[in-house]
Amino acid sequence: MTTRTLTCATTAALSRAVRVLARDHALDPAVRARLVLSAAEAAGAALRAGRETGLTWAYDPEEGELTVVLRMPPGGTGPVAGDLPLAADAVTEDEVVWRLPASPASPASPGQAAPDGAGEDAPDDAALAAEELRAVVAAADALTAEHRRLNDELAETNSGVLALYVQLDERDEQLRTAHGQTLRELEDALRPPPIKADGLELAVHYEPAGTDAPTGGDLYDWFVLPDGTVHITIVDALGHGVTSTRSALNVTHAVRTLALEGHRLQSIVGRTDEILRPFDRSVMATVLLARIDPATGELWLANGSHPPALLLRRDGSARYLEARGRGIGFPLPGSETPLTERLAPGDLLVLYTDGLTESRRDPIEGEKRLIEAAHKQLQSPIEEVPGAIAEDMHTVILHPDDTLAMAVRVAGR
Repeated sequence: MTTRTLTCATTAALSRAVRVLARDHALDPAVRARLVLSAAEAAGAALRAGRETGLTWAYDPEEGELTVVLRMPPGGTGPVAGDLPLAADAVTEDEVVWRLPASPASPASPGQAAPDGAGEDAPDDAALAAEELRAVVAAADALTAEHRRLNDELAETNSGVLALYVQLDERDEQLRTAHGQTLRELEDALRPPPIKADGLELAVHYEPAGTDAPTGGDLYDWFVLPDGTVHITIVDALGHGVTSTRSALNVTHAVRTLALEGHRLQSIVGRTDEILRPFDRSVMATVLLARIDPATGELWLANGSHPPALLLRRDGSARYLEARGRGIGFPLPGSETPLTERLAPGDLLVLYTDGLTESRRDPIEGEKRLIEAAHKQLQSPIEEVPGAIAEDMHTVILHPDDTLAMAVRVAGR
């Protein structure tokens, strides 16, 4: 593994050096653009103060990984490494480190180019910048198209659900009961299709508060992000019936859009409240967001006033994962730093709404009973777990409510 170092005295020289080394290691143009911007932003204060910045990079052929280190001379202002366009893997008082999947350097090594832009690589700088701009524009166009599609889908779904509910509400109780099965099928249609994520097992159970209003405010969404992690959203909107369904749909669609746009997990609850507030000030919903890496079992949780997830280890130990945050429509909505955990093969993660634990009006008792019910299903096939837990929890119902239970398990490897 060969390590190379340059010293840069200006932001322009640093940007050119980063751009060339990123090109030579075949980084994606969009990633290259983020790395160039991040290096310039991190070292900007030091360079403006006349302090030279060191740039070191090394390629590990065994890992297929490029390590880029930005160093500032000691004794001055350290790197500015807040919310960089490309998140750093490590930040200290005098350096910022990025580790990126890459290819071996091409024969035209950036170490042969002068830091001030002179040399044979200089004419390519404008072309590289143009290529990065095209990649960023293409990504922005794709996100805009997806956002437009999701908005159209949301409008169409809301229109259809509300029109059907108004029509049914004008009929008598007998007709409502006769069409209960149809509405339950509609509720199923509002839910996302199953996803396939190698190494991860998921199953869900939903039960409305009553057959006369089978649509409710308990919804979920799951999808695989471009980086391979699985995103899960659990929403419990205030109220029952189609009005709460509309609120929950608004929340799940907004969360999906923000997640696909690459927003950080801890910012999504607060941003969703900002998006929905101008359109419907009556929306109140608790939200639980989970991200799981099927390959490693790493779990991130962000919460907005929602009941905590239950983690049951394969050895039988259990605990609730308490993440702080306030829900949509609540005062000061948003999430704090995500709670992180790692799931081992055989561990069981249970995500749910309060209808599962508060059927007897005592949430503390409900949480204890949930642990007991989950213990019984620890070794059961995943598709049986949520329904069996709900059946065990609802042996006595003093306070009927919409109920959603989801089970997640990392498969044995």
